[in-house]
Amino acid sequence: MVNFTSGRNTAKKIAQADSVAVIGLGRFGASLALELMDSGTNVLGIDLDSEIVQELNGELTQVVRADATKREALEQLSINEFDRVVVAIGTHLQASILACSKLLSMGVPNVWAKALDDQHGLILEQLGVHHIIYPEKEMGKRVAHLVRGAMMDYLEIDSGFAMVKMNSPKVLHGLRLGDSKLRKHYGVTVAARANAEGKWQNADADTVLKPGDRILVLGPIEDTEAFGQLPE
Repeated sequence: MVNFTSGRNTAKKIAQADSVAVIGLGRFGASLALELMDSGTNVLGIDLDSEIVQELNGELTQVVRADATKREALEQLSINEFDRVVVAIGTHLQASILACSKLLSMGVPNVWAKALDDQHGLILEQLGVHHIIYPEKEMGKRVAHLVRGAMMDYLEIDSGFAMVKMNSPKVLHGLRLGDSKLRKHYGVTVAARANAEGKWQNADADTVLKPGDRILVLGPIEDTEAFGQLPE
């Protein structure tokens, strides 16, 4: 069953704009949808829970109560006209798999799906889902890296490679980055710096770091972790 407040044509209009459909508006899905809205993206939110739909009514471009495991419901919402759909169903494995299967069969070009665990992720991969997200797993890894060092933020860009935000270490204060032989000694590169006022700028060979500066560092995970533990 599909329940719109604005009519079927609204979903089609959303699909024609810079837009994303988010299926499953639990904690992860709702947070993602609201963040997309804040960035200026139109969002069609879909969930079976009428209370959730009511809570988010007015917060997203459109919120619909619908069963995303039913092809008819997805067709009524013109999902095939969206080029990006996120399946953020959090607790029902079968519903997640069925929704992804329907989206792929309808030719949606970019399907993102939340995986509950590695086994779920493997099934989604075998279905042909384009992007698989492991929110709990990835957050756990990120927090673990932050706990181990003095880093302010951590992002694993790809397997074995990371970007880290941290305070500039004492060993670099007063030195031109071009003279520091940073990559030779530590295996990392400083990509940007922010001064005490919080203004970020790209870093280059002439950049000189000062106490209180924050920096973005790129490099292999082991090297960025070791560099992140240097005294400030």
